[in-house]
Amino acid sequence: MNPNDKASSRWIEGELRLAGMLDARMIELLKAIDRSGSINQAAKQMGLSYKGAWQMLERANNGAPQTLLTTAIGGSKGGGTALTASGKALLALFTRLEQKHREFIAELNRSLAEDPDTILLLQRLEVKTSTRNQLFGQVTAIGRDGADARITVRLKGGEEVVSSFSTASLDALAIGIGADAVLMINSADIMLLTDPALERISARNRLFGKVMRIQHDIVDSEVIVLLPSGEILAAMITQQSLRKLALMPGMPVWAVFKAHAPILGVRPS
Repeated sequence: MNPNDKASSRWIEGELRLAGMLDARMIELLKAIDRSGSINQAAKQMGLSYKGAWQMLERANNGAPQTLLTTAIGGSKGGGTALTASGKALLALFTRLEQKHREFIAELNRSLAEDPDTILLLQRLEVKTSTRNQLFGQVTAIGRDGADARITVRLKGGEEVVSSFSTASLDALAIGIGADAVLMINSADIMLLTDPALERISARNRLFGKVMRIQHDIVDSEVIVLLPSGEILAAMITQQSLRKLALMPGMPVWAVFKAHAPILGVRPS
């Protein structure tokens, strides 16, 4: 991964808030009033109702030691709203603090980018997918056989999982040995066995674990398997299979799936 990518990542984010009520939205409303001289116009610019804007302003005014704005009714110019000297001073203060706040957050992100272990953790938390099962590891082997490719990923518990796909997909991924990888596996693609030696199976991948819990449905049951590394796998099996296996929490079990089942995602090394 390019070091510049790490430096620019916003792992930490934070909102500046003063006195529990003065945040960026409140300040933007005050800025809009300062520009337009009208609460009604400012509310429209902010996508607020007139009542909603007034409620925000009332809370700010009541919480401030001095009035933040004045409103004139009627007159030759038809009235209007303007910020007081205190209101303008508040805008200037918030602008200065906002700059300091951005610098502080940026420095925290830079410090995180210098810690490889922290970056690896945050990258994993950042992965978002609809697939229930996600296993993280590192690429340890890459093989080609004509139009087929195989990648071996070592999980953090030491287990190895093989993922197979086309060589065209391998070339598109542009990965190398040592690259961080995530394996996404559909729960319906996982078969559970209490003893693989008793079954004739062609599935390449077999992960040992223990039944953590079982969630029953009308037709199927979801079995949660705890791997030695602490990671979990969810397998969806039929009620008939559940009765046949006589699974119970705490029982040893093997999660079995074919090499084409995992979807591989990688961050190039």
